[in-house]
Amino acid sequence: MTIESLPDFTKPARQRWASIPAAIRERLLSNVWCGKCRHAVTITNFSGTIRGGNLLLLGECAECHGTVARVIEHS
Repeated sequence: MTIESLPDFTKPARQRWASIPAAIRERLLSNVWCGKCRHAVTITNFSGTIRGGNLLLLGECAECHGTVARVIEHS
């Protein structure tokens, strides 16, 4: 997935996401907790924004399609 294919990212979120190495981005996307499935899943159909200085990804669980989120803290 290329950065350009993420239309639902705010500009600051897109820049933060682009600054993360691709291998780490893949690990982050495939390790999101789903409260309904009760285990780590892959996030799909996600969007990104900056909240409280952190990158927030909101999307769907790849298994149950419920809502999931991933916070990537700013270091």
